[in-house]
Amino acid sequence: MPGAPLPAPARRHARAVSARTDLWLATLSRLTRDALPPSPARVIELGCGPAGGVVPMLRADGYDAIGVDPRAPEEPHYMQVEFEAAELPPGVDAVVASMSLHHVGDPAGVLDRIASTLGPEGRVVVVEWDWASFDDATAEWCFERLDRDAEPGWLHRRHEGWLASGEPWYAYFTGWAHEHGLHDTNDLLPLLDERFERLHFERGAYFFPELAGTNEEDELAAIRDELIRPARVDYVGRVKIAG
Repeated sequence: MPGAPLPAPARRHARAVSARTDLWLATLSRLTRDALPPSPARVIELGCGPAGGVVPMLRADGYDAIGVDPRAPEEPHYMQVEFEAAELPPGVDAVVASMSLHHVGDPAGVLDRIASTLGPEGRVVVVEWDWASFDDATAEWCFERLDRDAEPGWLHRRHEGWLASGEPWYAYFTGWAHEHGLHDTNDLLPLLDERFERLHFERGAYFFPELAGTNEEDELAAIRDELIRPARVDYVGRVKIAG
């Protein structure tokens, strides 16, 4: 029935997913704002997802922002299409790609399109998951902090899949990543550097939105103490000038 309320379990799941998404988007918004030129710059977000990415936050700050994703919201300022097929305006000031490059079929082709879409001083802002760094020690640290009573998220599902596999963690996880065609950050970075001049590069916290009683600073402290490896990569680049 249209408009019928969701059952209680579905409402709880939606709230849990929304809380994790909101926390991640708040972090992403902070990272993005620090890297972008001043508003009212024109910004395209590649892979904004069904939650709309940072487009609403950017538009609230005066940016001319558009989100591109086959699963983008059916709302103004979004394009429900793959980035490779989108009709993009030329000479934009920035392209934001958050957790999207490791999924695309042809990273080199996508990065070529980003470079050709940007204006002469255009910037690419990339936030990526370095999944290959999710080693045994990092996994153990994360799984100890999972809320067993919470609605399951992606980290719960990987934990359950690993237990069911009977394999050592890293063998299971790398097999899962390869099965899903995830690109390694170590392969993406050279492709970025071929096309863009690095303005900023940093590694940071990634797992905390999925963990109980754990914030970004807790994860950063564990990284500094070398208990775990950093799984987020932040990259800002400017289009290289030919010649």
